[in-house]
This record gives sequence, structure tokens and C-alpha cells, in this order.
Amino acid sequence: MNILLITADQWRSNYLSYLGHPVVKTPNLDSLAKEGVTFCNHFAQATPCAPSRVSLHTGMYMFNHRCTTNGTPTSFRYTNWAIETGKAGYTTSLFGYTDTSADPTGLDINDKRLTHYSEPLPGLDYFTPILDEVSEDWVHDLIAKNYAIPDRLWDLCGMREDGATWHEGGEKILPHAIPAEDSETWFMVDKCIDWIKNQKTSWVSHLSLLRPHPPFVAPAPYHNMYADSNLPTSRQKNTKSEQAELHPYLEYIMNNKSHHCPEDEKLLHERHVNYCGLVREVDDNLGRLFSYLRETNQWENTLIICTSDHGEQMGDHWLMGKSGFYDESYHIPLIIKDPTQAANGTRGVKFNHFSENIDIMPTMLDWIGHPIPTQCDGKSLLNAIRGESIPDNWRSAVHFEYDFRDIIDQSAEKKLQLHSDQCTLSVIRTDKYKYVHFAALPPLLFDLEKDPNEYVNVASDSSYATVMLECLQQLMSHRMQFNDRAFTHSTTTKQGLFTRPLH
Repeated sequence: MNILLITADQWRSNYLSYLGHPVVKTPNLDSLAKEGVTFCNHFAQATPCAPSRVSLHTGMYMFNHRCTTNGTPTSFRYTNWAIETGKAGYTTSLFGYTDTSADPTGLDINDKRLTHYSEPLPGLDYFTPILDEVSEDWVHDLIAKNYAIPDRLWDLCGMREDGATWHEGGEKILPHAIPAEDSETWFMVDKCIDWIKNQKTSWVSHLSLLRPHPPFVAPAPYHNMYADSNLPTSRQKNTKSEQAELHPYLEYIMNNKSHHCPEDEKLLHERHVNYCGLVREVDDNLGRLFSYLRETNQWENTLIICTSDHGEQMGDHWLMGKSGFYDESYHIPLIIKDPTQAANGTRGVKFNHFSENIDIMPTMLDWIGHPIPTQCDGKSLLNAIRGESIPDNWRSAVHFEYDFRDIIDQSAEKKLQLHSDQCTLSVIRTDKYKYVHFAALPPLLFDLEKDPNEYVNVASDSSYATVMLECLQQLMSHRMQFNDRAFTHSTTTKQGLFTRPLH
């Protein structure tokens, strides 16, 4: 029995035709969903990439693992799915990246591992090395095919064909300079297939694809596949100034270069078209991988988990990228196909209870019958996958966080007049309400039944005073319940150390 964990970076929850997207077609993921369970209310626990991925790989909330931004080291005292499945006898691999920064404890100050956040997740038997956030193997493949390589390797991801693209006054949207069959997405799927071909024992492989992460430049034919489609319009209050007035943090982030939404409608539309094209490119390539598993009779003995690390604002609330507290940055897809007969009764089911990315590691370990470490804050989803009764204590809310400190230039600290440890927000979201607590800024409360677009902050409305108190109590109780357990479930006895299993 094998496990295939797939993450497609920056994929919003509803960009699947199986879930009714009006334009994007994802036939291969739709097919996977019809054989598995689709978790419709699935959320990431943090943004950006590194803190979110640490949560996914360790099963821990950010307030416990404390990787708060890209480049924050991950403590070696935490285990992860690669280490644990390795203990269970599985061969492990990574194709892509985990955005891991090395724990500096015991390392020389000049150690090169402290110059980037592209270290592989500890515990992997095989991985594809990353240089300047790009696959070294892919770069070597391009060189062998006589492609010109830019001085900055990251520029490979956004190279267009020569000329003016549509939003610059050209006649059409220009495609990526590298054709689809030589793209990094195609290359990584090929590498994953080649590795699986050589396995003689049970394996766990993590295919971590960059796309549809920016830069939003898709190769042909994906670059204009949706150019003439009526893509959903951005959910925005009437003006940027109205949006900024909602909260001081929003005023700050909306003027941040990384999250600035272009007012040029043609530019925003072109980005959206390319985003949709990149989604389709990922789906087509996953189709090649799925076909290989079927052809080699591994489809029926492989647990497949397909999700993302976080979403994408795509102009909603006058924001781009991923940050802050809006659902667009945290609500992501999750499809799980359990090949065992125990899951036959739930094939094609859409699960509407809340799930979180911290559930991925416990689910993987539960599926292979391996103990779930006490550090894990998440829950195994195996009950839902196999149609068993949902426990009475199943979560009634999701929790996610964002840490907006700027360790290098202190821009947020200066603009908002905060010190670094005050640059953080925490969200508790139920079906009815969403409460956003800032460490040192005013809170936000949204009535999701009346205001699903999160336009109106009702935190200061006296009629919501009881709701505010209940949300604050729920958030505090959540933090108290999930504080870092360390050795809290262990005690010394005359017979030696006794540890109570958490799950």
C-alpha cells in the first residue's frame, strides 16, 4: 500500500469543475473526486507558504510550531509525516519543495543551509534539490535542451514569448516562453513517475507543484484557454478607500507591493486567465500521473491526497496573493481517494464538515496503522473517508493565523506603530460567524449568514456584543486546548515513563 500526497501551490477552493466552477475544467481531479471524498470546507492554518506547509507536514497549528513566515527555521524537535512513515518501513520522496528552513541549533553561522528556505523536509529518502526557489534538475534539463537560462533562476517561471502581451497593448495574451511539455510542472510529474517505477517496496511520495502560484504566465495552449470566458468578477467593495476604511491592517496591506490589486482591469483579467490556465495545466499533468498508476495496477493500492498550501485573493477585497484573514487565502481544495474496500460507500461524497490541513498527517498515519504523535493538533479524516459516524466532538469551527511582522525592515511595525510580537492575527470561523482577533489592533466580526462576502465589520455593533464574547471565549478555549503538549501527556512512574496516546 502506497501514499501519494499532492499539493498544488496557491489553489483556491472552488477552482474545480466538480465543485461547480463556471469556467475552469478539471476533468482529472473531477475523476479523482468521484472515486474519493471531497472536503468542501477545508482550510489552511496559515499563510504564506512556509508556515502553512509546516502545519501540513507536522499536523500542528502555527502557534505551536512557530514557523511564522518564509525563512523562519523549523525546530528539529518536531517530527513529520516523512519521519513517521519512514519508521513504519515506507520509502519516502519529494518532487518539488517543502519551503523548509533549517534549524540553526548547532550549525556554524556560515552554514549555507542558513541562506535559504529550500531545505527538504527531514526524513525524506529522496528529494529534488531546489536552488533559488527553482528545481536544479529542471534547470539542468532546460540547459540540455538549449534553452537560455536567465541570471536569476526564478525569472524562468515568468518568461513570456517576445512581444507585447494583451494588457500591454498587444493583440493577445502571450504564452510562457517555455512550452508546456518542458514546463516545471511536466518535468516534476515525469520525475515522480520515474521514481515510482523503481520502487520495490511500499512508498510515500510528495508531489509539490509550484503552479498555479505566480508569476501568472501559462504556457500554450493554457495561456488563452479561458481568455474569452466570463470569469467570475472580483468581490470588492465599491472603492479601495471604502475597503481600506474597514481596518488599519487592511489599509496597510492594500498598499503593500506584494498584495496590491491592479486597478487596470485588463491586467487583472489577464492574470485571472493565466491563473485558470495554470490550474488546467496542473490537472492535465496529474492526469498523466493517474494514468500511469492505473496502467501499472497501483491505482487500487495507493491512498491519494490532493490539496494546496493556501489560496489566492485574485482581486477579491482589492487584494492579490495570500495574507490576512479573508477566506480566499485559506479555503482550499482537499480530495482524498482511499483505495480500500472500506471506502466503497463514500465514493463521490462531498463532506461538508470543517477540516484543516493539520488533519493530513494524522490521516496518513492512521491509514497505515501507525501511532499519531502527541504533537499533532489535527484529526484523522479516516472516519469521514470510510463513512463511519462522525465523532460528537468533531470541530464546529476552523482556526487560522497570519503573522505580518517584517523581520528585516520592520515596515509593518513602523506603519502600524506596533512591535513585532504584536503583528499577528488569529481567526476562529464557524458557519455563522468569523471573528478576527489582533494582538494589538481592533478586532473584526463578520456575520457570514447576512454578509457572506465579509464586507461589514459588526464588531462595534452592540447587538452583537454577546456573539463577540462567545467568539472570544471560543478562541481562547481553542488556544488553551491546543497549547504545545511537549511532555504534558507523559509522566514518570516506578515502571518508567508512561505516555497516554492522544488519539
